[in-house]
Formats: sequence, C-alpha cells, structure tokens
Amino acid sequence: MLLLVGLGNPGTGYAQHRHNVGFMAVDAICAAHGFGPFRQRFQGQLAEGRVGSKRALALKPSTFMNESGRAVAQATRFHKLEPGQVFVFYDELDLPPGKVRVKQGGGHGGHNGVRSIEAHIGKEFWRVRIGIGHPGDKARVQGYVLHDFAKADRTWRDPLLEAIAAEAGLLADGAVDKFMTRLALLAQPT
Repeated sequence: MLLLVGLGNPGTGYAQHRHNVGFMAVDAICAAHGFGPFRQRFQGQLAEGRVGSKRALALKPSTFMNESGRAVAQATRFHKLEPGQVFVFYDELDLPPGKVRVKQGGGHGGHNGVRSIEAHIGKEFWRVRIGIGHPGDKARVQGYVLHDFAKADRTWRDPLLEAIAAEAGLLADGAVDKFMTRLALLAQPT
C-alpha cells in the first residue's frame, strides 16, 4: 500500500493558491484513477483507490501546512506504513514553473509542510516537488505562494496536473525516472 499526500492549506480561500498545488495533484490522481470519495480521517481528507498495481490512500491534511506531519504520522502509524511508502506532492519555489523532480529523502528546503512531515516520520519519504517558480525576491515569497495561480499559469499547470495523474502508476510501481521523463513529454502547454 502507498500513501499519496498532497500538501496545501484547507479551505476554499486557499484552494487556488500556488502553495496548494500538492492538493491539486492528489485530486487529479484520485479523479483519474477512480478513487472513492474523500472522508474525514487522520486530521485530513482521505480517499482510497488503486494506482498502477498498488492499493493507495490519498491524504490531504486538514491541519494547516506547518502541521501537515501530524496527519501523515497518524495515517502511517494506523496503516503500518514505512516512510518509503509515502509520496508527498508539494510546491517548489526553486524549480521553474511546470518542472517536477522526484527523490527519496533529502532536506526540506525551507518548506514548512515538508519540515513537519520530517519531524513526524523521518526523512526517507518520497518527495514529488512541483515547480512553481520564484518571485525573484525573498521578501515576496510568502505573498507569492499564498496567492492564486495567475490565469497565464494554467497553460502549464493544467497539462502538468493531467500528466501527473495519467502517469502516477509509474511512481507507484517504482519507475521514478520514467515518470519524470513522461511528464517532460506530456506536460507541454496547450
């Protein structure tokens, strides 16, 4: 079994924020793979389904970003999952918009949601970093991530989310390099 975690902030006011692209990715995966409905569980919204050859749980923590690790820890303990069975989808300032990088382990890179998960389950979970670009000035970062995607961003965001959902089976089956290659080919703006 796998746990697919989308990071974001709960509530409709945050739904289209750049910081919520992790929620968007998990929603896209659930829709594409016919997951059941989300229900309240583990301090978050949880849905069940299959991705590739694996049974999977999708979790969107209802805690705010800085406390995401609490929900992830509850789900991993209950289902007796190891960190290597957890894939966390989140926004990455240091990647150009539309680029995705996947790796197991590493640092939090200043991302408070990832920092919280590390504090609760350790560092060896999978990180699916979704590039949102950088505003260019460190002082503008908070306003940038806590603001809706611009309409122009939809030309790369929407095809990327569709590609992540379509190719999620590769991630689930351990073909990480192939997943990233397929995204590079599929996620071209329309």
